[in-house]
Amino acid sequence: MGTREEIERRRTFAIISHPDAGKTTLTEKLLLYGGAINLAGSVKAKKTAKHAVSDWMEIEKERGISVTSSVMQFNYDGYCINILDTPGHQDFSEDTYRTLMAADSAVMVIDGSKGVEAQTIKLFKVCVMRHIPIFTFINKMDREAKDTYELLDEIENVLGIRTCPMDWPIGSGKEFQGVFDRQTGKINRYFATTYGMKEVESVTAVIGDPSLDDIIGKKAHEKLKEEIELVEGATDEFDLEKVRNGQLTPVFFGSALNNFGVENFLKYFLKLAPTPLPRIAGDQVIDPMETDFSAFVFKIQANMNKAHRDRIAFMRICSGRFDADAEVYHVQGGRKQRLSQPQQLMAQERKILSEAYAGDIIGVFDPGIFSIGDTVCAPGLKFSYEGIPTFAPEHFAKIRQVDTMKRKQFLKGVTQIAQEGAIQIFQEFNSGMEEIIVGVVGVLQFDVMKFRMESEYGVEIKMETLPYEYIRWVVETPAPLSELNLTSDTKRVKDMKDNPLLLFAHEWSIRTVMERNKGLELAEFSKN
Repeated sequence: MGTREEIERRRTFAIISHPDAGKTTLTEKLLLYGGAINLAGSVKAKKTAKHAVSDWMEIEKERGISVTSSVMQFNYDGYCINILDTPGHQDFSEDTYRTLMAADSAVMVIDGSKGVEAQTIKLFKVCVMRHIPIFTFINKMDREAKDTYELLDEIENVLGIRTCPMDWPIGSGKEFQGVFDRQTGKINRYFATTYGMKEVESVTAVIGDPSLDDIIGKKAHEKLKEEIELVEGATDEFDLEKVRNGQLTPVFFGSALNNFGVENFLKYFLKLAPTPLPRIAGDQVIDPMETDFSAFVFKIQANMNKAHRDRIAFMRICSGRFDADAEVYHVQGGRKQRLSQPQQLMAQERKILSEAYAGDIIGVFDPGIFSIGDTVCAPGLKFSYEGIPTFAPEHFAKIRQVDTMKRKQFLKGVTQIAQEGAIQIFQEFNSGMEEIIVGVVGVLQFDVMKFRMESEYGVEIKMETLPYEYIRWVVETPAPLSELNLTSDTKRVKDMKDNPLLLFAHEWSIRTVMERNKGLELAEFSKN
């Protein structure tokens, strides 16, 4: 198979949702259909002994939540699928944002009983910024769910995107009997198997067929007939152009835990989702098929394998074919090199790759030379992809190690976790690393850092929270930072690259400082 054919069969997407809507469960079920795993592990597994495959960090297995994004690849029906599973918890939205930069489309999972929730709105906005197609899977239909029309209305009004139901649920909760496929006009009826651990058998029947009364019951049959007639006139028609531009979302219904509707969703998704999309690098548009190898780093993860204490840089290949033996050019580092141990990951398990194509995600061993947002490409090419914005942290704490003898491990741990983008670290403006200030987007990241410092680096840390809530990067300054006229609750700090920043306790302090220092320019984001 040639490079073009390989790229054309790639589908790379991220799954987003509010915590507990069933995102990791859906990922597992998709892998089950792809034959990548034989037994799906429920996240809050009581009845099953397996943990979810995509949750690999100790803290994730303990709490039953995903705190890091994982990447998985499988083949199904001639397609090669790359799934990026993102953390649902709002405290990790930054990792999710970076992951969405690597995806060509997104699948939004919504809990049928709760509808659109706060975190879904936040992540949805990121998808809109990227203009990528969004597919919706309304999950947990086997529990009491909101009215179907109400759910569709909510997506349209709260998120501002039109909906087109591709299938329609037959009842919900105990009455849930399956879905009606609007494209084929057939009904897929599902029977729960052992907690959705294996694939599901389905029967098909047509609306209006008397035998359907026996399958789903006369009452349900009549209700379905009415709803479908109403739906034909009340919802948007399917329009692939609008889907590709992110203006219309195809909606599917099901129950990931019991495997209802998952295969139907996968079938349509693969048909409708885009192949790897062109990317912008400066003033050029990089075509995935026409250009030689190029990729960018969207995530760095240390200690994925306790035995090796390694550090992996995750790259999204944007164009061409990657050959493990060929040299590549690291644009930011300004040098040629071979990428070490290129591998494909499925949470804990890895396999070494000899080649990969545009759309694929590869992990390479990183001796500490890559940063998030870096570009690597074939030696003849000269361009760099746009940087990935750094979110402004909203919570700050001073940290130090309890045992002064462990200074080296302390610095190593803090620096590595910061390079992954899980936390941001700052220093007092005039001093070195004696006092380290940590900034995070969500408080739960403090817990994860403390946990990882102890379990991965063997360092116990003391934390003292600081009263600051706002941070600004200094873009232009009329005088040296030490001479600026600041309010008493403003602190001068610098980041790892020695960029000057200001921490503020109140929003009004920002306005006051700007008024006192004419010509001072501050920014909310920093581009990596």
